[in-house]
Amino acid sequence: MSGALPIQFDPASLILLNIIMAAMMFGVSLTLKLEDFKRILKAPVAPVAGLFAQFLLLPLATCLLTWVLHIDPELALGMILVASCPGGSFSNVMTWLGKGNVAVSVSMTAVSSLAATVLTPLNFAFYGWLNPHTREYLTQISLEPGSILLIVLLVLAVPLVLGMTVGRRWPLLAQRSEKPLRVISLMVFLGFVGIAFGNNFELFIDRFNSFFWLVVAHNLLALSLGYGMARLMKLPVADRRAVTMEVGIQNSGLGLVILFTFFPEAGGMMLITAFWGTWHLVSGLTLSQIWARQSKRAEHAQHLAAQRGAKQSL
Repeated sequence: MSGALPIQFDPASLILLNIIMAAMMFGVSLTLKLEDFKRILKAPVAPVAGLFAQFLLLPLATCLLTWVLHIDPELALGMILVASCPGGSFSNVMTWLGKGNVAVSVSMTAVSSLAATVLTPLNFAFYGWLNPHTREYLTQISLEPGSILLIVLLVLAVPLVLGMTVGRRWPLLAQRSEKPLRVISLMVFLGFVGIAFGNNFELFIDRFNSFFWLVVAHNLLALSLGYGMARLMKLPVADRRAVTMEVGIQNSGLGLVILFTFFPEAGGMMLITAFWGTWHLVSGLTLSQIWARQSKRAEHAQHLAAQRGAKQSL
């Protein structure tokens, strides 16, 4: 591969990474119910608006921007890969912290995880081909969407169905094990990413300026598209926050699974995808805290207004 950044990665670790991702998805799915999917049919506006922004607007905008700005092909493909992934489970937590509609967030995560089994490999292959700067690079790595589809099914769809089944049959066990399983798998996953960065520290430092601002700008684009779409559909504030988080918090872990499976030598793609997994937590937490303070101030203002109204009525 011409222009590829050399990256040190032990192929034997790939099995562990797949197990970690499957465990994380299983843990997330323990508390999911069929009602989370049916909720979209009953109140479809917010989830559909978010899914539209997530699976159409974000990949399309990413492709066009990397094309117009002539982003390095490997870095551009990393951005397109992240944009093609579904929303991450952390979006539910961020939505809750930001006083958003958690029900909308959970239903979007559930549906997007299933939709990603088809749309993630399809979007990545299509938009990677559409951008003329990444098309040649994509041809060099011999992308097989069918193989990516199989990986996504194994690490997303199968654990999701198993988690929902276990949660339905043994609800008490699911409630007790859901949080520890998510925390443990997250810690192991972060450790895995940390080791990968440690083994490629010089590459990380050397290319820091090239990928840092790309990830920050790309994440801001994702959050803005989610918020803009929600505003356009005139959604309530709580729904608007849920949609924003769902589009802005991507499942970069899935991106790393795909990356290490099919493009183990693509160091630029790894830098974009792995750093996104760190940065979207920073931006999501920051935004959720801003929203939480806004809600607190609004509640305080309403309380004062109610007190003034009560005094005037006396």
